[in-house]
Amino acid sequence: MEVLADGDKEGFSDTVLYHVLSKEKQLKRRLPWYYAPSFLLLWVALFFAIVLPLFYRLPDRVTMAHEPLKPGQFVAERAQKILYELDRIGPKVVGSTANEVTTVAFLLNEVEKIRSEMRGDLFHLEVDVQQPTGSYVVGTMTSIYQGIQNVVVKLSPANSNSSSYLLINSHFDTKPGSPGAGDDGTMVVVMLEVLRQMSISESGFMHPIVFLFNGAEENPLQASHGFITQHKWAPNCKAVINLEVGGNGGRDILFQSGPNNPWLVKYYKQHSKHPFASTLAEEIFQFGILPSDTDFRIFRDYGNIPGLDIAQFSNGYVYHTAFDSFDVVPGRAVQNTGENILSLVRALSNASELYNTKEHSTGHAVFFDFLGLFFVTYTEKTGLILNYCFAVASVLLVGCSLWKMSCVSEVSAGRISILFASHLGLHLAGCLLCIGLPLLMSVLYDVSDRTMTYYSNNWLVIGLYICPAIIGLVLPSSIYHSFKSDDKISHPYQMYVGLHAHCVVLSLLTIALTAIGLRIPYMCMISLFLYIVSLLINLLTTLHDRGYYWVLTVQISQLFQYVYFCYLFYIFLVIFFPAMGRNRDSANPDMLIALICAVGTFFALGFVVPLINMFRWSPYLLICLGAVTFIFSMISITEVGFPYRPKTSVMRVNFLQTRRMFYEYDGNLSVNDSGYYFDYQDRRALRPLKDYAVNLTGLTSVDGYCDRYVMCGLPCFWSSWCRGISSAAWLPREEEVAVPGNLELNLLNKTLSKSGNSARFEFELAGPPHMGLYIRPLDGVAVEDWSFIRTMLDKPDKYSPPYQIYFSYGVDSSPFKFHIDFVKSDGQLDGPIFELGVVGHYVSQDFERDETTIRFIGDLPDFVYTMEWPSLFMRYIF
Repeated sequence: MEVLADGDKEGFSDTVLYHVLSKEKQLKRRLPWYYAPSFLLLWVALFFAIVLPLFYRLPDRVTMAHEPLKPGQFVAERAQKILYELDRIGPKVVGSTANEVTTVAFLLNEVEKIRSEMRGDLFHLEVDVQQPTGSYVVGTMTSIYQGIQNVVVKLSPANSNSSSYLLINSHFDTKPGSPGAGDDGTMVVVMLEVLRQMSISESGFMHPIVFLFNGAEENPLQASHGFITQHKWAPNCKAVINLEVGGNGGRDILFQSGPNNPWLVKYYKQHSKHPFASTLAEEIFQFGILPSDTDFRIFRDYGNIPGLDIAQFSNGYVYHTAFDSFDVVPGRAVQNTGENILSLVRALSNASELYNTKEHSTGHAVFFDFLGLFFVTYTEKTGLILNYCFAVASVLLVGCSLWKMSCVSEVSAGRISILFASHLGLHLAGCLLCIGLPLLMSVLYDVSDRTMTYYSNNWLVIGLYICPAIIGLVLPSSIYHSFKSDDKISHPYQMYVGLHAHCVVLSLLTIALTAIGLRIPYMCMISLFLYIVSLLINLLTTLHDRGYYWVLTVQISQLFQYVYFCYLFYIFLVIFFPAMGRNRDSANPDMLIALICAVGTFFALGFVVPLINMFRWSPYLLICLGAVTFIFSMISITEVGFPYRPKTSVMRVNFLQTRRMFYEYDGNLSVNDSGYYFDYQDRRALRPLKDYAVNLTGLTSVDGYCDRYVMCGLPCFWSSWCRGISSAAWLPREEEVAVPGNLELNLLNKTLSKSGNSARFEFELAGPPHMGLYIRPLDGVAVEDWSFIRTMLDKPDKYSPPYQIYFSYGVDSSPFKFHIDFVKSDGQLDGPIFELGVVGHYVSQDFERDETTIRFIGDLPDFVYTMEWPSLFMRYIF
């Protein structure tokens, strides 16, 4: 054994000490600051290079010339030709000739063309024009319909005796003024082409298919209710594919499924040509965050039918406007939807599950697609197990990593635990700031009356909300690393501890959200899965303890997480940007957009932005992001940030040319005036018009009239209008509004009960195809019974006066008879009992604007889109 001399020992000790100190210095050193911009720009580049191209990817259109080469494929060109003709009919409002006569005849003609090409030896085709009458409660009103129309087509295989049908639904009626080429003309022609392809196919199928072209969805949802509760084929329908459009073009998304039939989503996974779906979209829609509803709810609630709710949603700016025309419907979008639906119909019409869907009712499904490349689905029960397992596994692996750091750094477990607790607290503060700073920005913009600056120029949200979210997420830890250092624990380790803190936050969030019965924790589970994969690799190799080398595996896994969550939250921004222009004025829309941006940042960049602290001068990077926010804020207060643009992103103004006639108990006419009733559609109301030559002299809020008159003395159209009636406005005009038709309410009889405690009033109502009743009992009076369905009377905790009754008809214009029974606490029924408002909406009639209205609309700037019609409001006291 060789023994070193004293001099040699001293030299060896110096060398070891040098290497040890050099290694520690290397481990504690941050990366040069000039790498940071490249690090941040990498993620920006990934969004534009991967996320956007895949989000907007659509198949090429199949033309009629190529049909012989592609037998059995959906032909978008033929569907577009039909859509062109359907669009030329113009607006198709319930009760109008265009809807009840022209469009019904058009659809029947198209079906007969298909019959002429059908393989008569293989299939049978039956057609029925249904004209149902019924009622149900929707929102806060009772909806009554009379003689509306459905065109119902059943395609049956000749060799099948199955009594289980597949239902496919779309609607052909439209909003006033809108030709509805997108909503829902696109889906109507998709169904026609699917019907054609199925009827000429050489291969048969097991179950009959019912194609429901419903003529009263916008009313709302009346025709689907009439079908599912009354049609002879409805009891045999075992599953439904509901087709909607919330904009014009783009990919079609599966945003509702089931309920409790996950096999339907499995069929979608296996047979959808271009999968695009999200459980998050389903839960957001069902929570009522998006101001919309579909026939899917009617089939589900009144028919107990499971199904798939599928919709296009791009370019929601034209939704329910005159700009929703054939010219803006992309042929490739029609092809995309057609291929999906045709493939699904072929699969579901052969599904054995249709024989008894209740046997396969095994709970909800969790589902999502990854950039449209593949589709993932599993049951809610499986999701619960996965969520808890990954949450626990993540915490255990974080514990293993902390223990290894303690051993390598030669510090106690207590010290490393204190460090982790500090980082956990810092990260929780960062999460609060990540949400709070964008919300603060939205509040400041609302206070300064500059909401919706992103409405036309969506990119403004990058500086206004995403940059503040990034700053908030990393600010506490950045301050900590700037003023606090630990000589025993290397800087790479401290960075890793910060990411561990985010992992634990996600684990806790997963457990909490799963425990309350939500399915959206799948997002947390995805994040945890990708992170613990990288952590396992680092622990099983030497990367965990080699400076910043562990960052490589973490960031490679984060590439998948980043592109997925950018893709997911971009969906909701595309949906909600235009929806904020019709979200009414009661809530700050910027808060929702800010929240989407903040939560998207949390999930997409939660494991990325803390690594800003790897670089020197990281606080200066945050200052640069703050400067970006400042620059974008300055841009937003210029014309760039003005929300509206002509035709492409209009300001929606709903106003009714209204004549009011208020009768007192003695029959005297106390109010007889005319004016414009404005139903505000967005947060800015009419304030953007103040700098234009629009005469708004006398415009007043109606809030002060709400105690004096039923429904504030205004003819709100349906429940969504009536909920916001107190914030509506009234603009008087001197010239009387001429209504193009009659509105008659006749009191047929008033009778007292045998006990003398109640009185029955019997009425007959006649007028235009859209009418309304508002019933408000006076003090001490209550409605005991009526001829309408009793839902609102039987649930007084949910429905209270004034009661709204909405009545519409299609081809049956016979007078509507009804009665109401009142009871009074003191039994004195010989005086005033109740207030009754009667409204006639002349939205289905052809009418010419009078010169006063023409002048008013002519003064409006070109970025304003008006939806208006004449209305008559008569108020009585009986």
